[in-house]
Amino acid sequence: MSTAIVLLSGGLDSTTVAAVARQQHDRVVALSFRYGQRHSSELAAAQRVAEGLGLHEHRVIDIDLGQLGGSSLTDPELVVPEQQEDGIPNTYVPARNTVFLAFALAVAEVSQADSIYLGINAVDYSGYPDCRPEFVEAFQHLVNVATKATVSGQPIVIKAPLLHLTKADIIRLGVAAGVDYAQTVSCYQADSVGAACGVCDSCRLRQQGFRDAGLTDPTRYWKKN
Repeated sequence: MSTAIVLLSGGLDSTTVAAVARQQHDRVVALSFRYGQRHSSELAAAQRVAEGLGLHEHRVIDIDLGQLGGSSLTDPELVVPEQQEDGIPNTYVPARNTVFLAFALAVAEVSQADSIYLGINAVDYSGYPDCRPEFVEAFQHLVNVATKATVSGQPIVIKAPLLHLTKADIIRLGVAAGVDYAQTVSCYQADSVGAACGVCDSCRLRQQGFRDAGLTDPTRYWKKN
């Protein structure tokens, strides 16, 4: 029986990846994190997505990256940018994907999973350094030497199937896999019921993706640019 671990934030990209993993594996365990983010509506979205896709299990792990600061997603004193900026925006959470993948690796070993999926993208993205092919390659090298499973001949493969896709292509892929994007929350500053601001970087990328795909964006917005 083939088992996959999926990092599921409840957003557009991770939901698409969860749907892809469901098509390719017998069991899919979704892993979400309560890490000190600005809002909990994304975790509610992750739960909806896991149930809607019929995933085998959905786990929520508590860690507190807010203690470290350095990001407007974990520090309420920092303002989420609402205009496109040069360089890496302050919505970057230091080492977040590294930390999440480390937990996913532990869960994969305990669950005897052969794959770990994450929804990073290096085409239509905010320039985060941990969303690049180099990051995936480096973490795969770590995986190969870091666990009892891998050194005993039971490989665990990091899979990032959206890495080189445009946002429009990601949306088309998800629609073909049966994703209901109305259930997802991508916004960096969504309200308590998951309505999106419409102006943060994540919202702009999502809106443009639906336009480029020629599809209607089902997102609820509380603010329009």
